[in-house]
Amino acid sequence: MTIKRLTPQFVEHFPEKLESGELYLAMEFATAAHLCACGCGNKVITPFSPTDWQVSFDGETVSLKPSIGNWTFRCRSHYWVRSGRIEWAGDMSQEAINAGRKWDAQAKARLQANRSSGLEIAPPKPEAQAETQAPSLFGRLKNWLGL
Repeated sequence: MTIKRLTPQFVEHFPEKLESGELYLAMEFATAAHLCACGCGNKVITPFSPTDWQVSFDGETVSLKPSIGNWTFRCRSHYWVRSGRIEWAGDMSQEAINAGRKWDAQAKARLQANRSSGLEIAPPKPEAQAETQAPSLFGRLKNWLGL
């Protein structure tokens, strides 16, 4: 069953069995975990860092950015977590995924170089992010069926 919302649970460590619809946040480890929003049951781990995901908590709900693209899962789900709601994003071409991965690797290298030299970390440039396509009717049906 597709998940529509994620409820934040601040924990010291992740439970052995994650529950559907819960977003577990272990701030000591700067990491969150949840079950994939498509309902496939895969665990999604999102580490927090300047080059990975950022989390915001408004006192009730959590948002994560950037989007979550489960490109290595069979479902290939892609979504945003905004104010606790799941907002589905379009599929991305393999070329766009590879470009995003390359950009991520370069951002991590820049961060490490800046830390080594004591320089401040520059924010990422928006133009470096890959564009997504809106999911087609067939794509939405495949996601809904978990294919």
